[in-house]
Amino acid sequence: MKVGYVRVSTVEQNLARQLELMKTLGVEKIYCDKMSGKNTERTEFKEMMEFLREGDTLYVESFSRLSRSTLDFLNTVSKLQAKSVNLVSDKEKMDMSTPQGKFMVTVFAALSELERTSMLERQREGIEIAKAEGKYKGRKPIPVNEKFFAVANAWAGGKIALKDAIRESGMSSSTFFRKCKQYEISKRSS
Repeated sequence: MKVGYVRVSTVEQNLARQLELMKTLGVEKIYCDKMSGKNTERTEFKEMMEFLREGDTLYVESFSRLSRSTLDFLNTVSKLQAKSVNLVSDKEKMDMSTPQGKFMVTVFAALSELERTSMLERQREGIEIAKAEGKYKGRKPIPVNEKFFAVANAWAGGKIALKDAIRESGMSSSTFFRKCKQYEISKRSS
């Protein structure tokens, strides 16, 4: 079976170009993710890896769609090879069924990781310059109110369950824990 995987880094980006390519390649089943390729913790990616069977061919627009990490990419390629699944990249014109394709996959994976690392470094440098010029202040801190203190202290005192405290605070679990730590609110042992 011809299986396709398309990915963009953010929900604002559009999958249309990659989906059109999959159509022209005659792909029968497509998996789509709208999140970073920095690791393999992607819902559709995981489902695709479970779905693929011996003899299938996985089509991608470019190797960077699978992963931006050389190690993750090579691990993915290894898993595909163990399942006897062929990998074809349109951009790089690579077919993993050839020895040259297997070699070039490693080279392109390293280049993809280098580009991601360089991009993050440029982003960090830009933020530092903007901070120095007073143009970048970072995210505004999330304010806490009396409701937070009431539910956090009720949770710490064992009066309500953690999930209820988080829900009632109106915060994400990570923000709830961060604010509890900041204000030294912790679960009291019985």
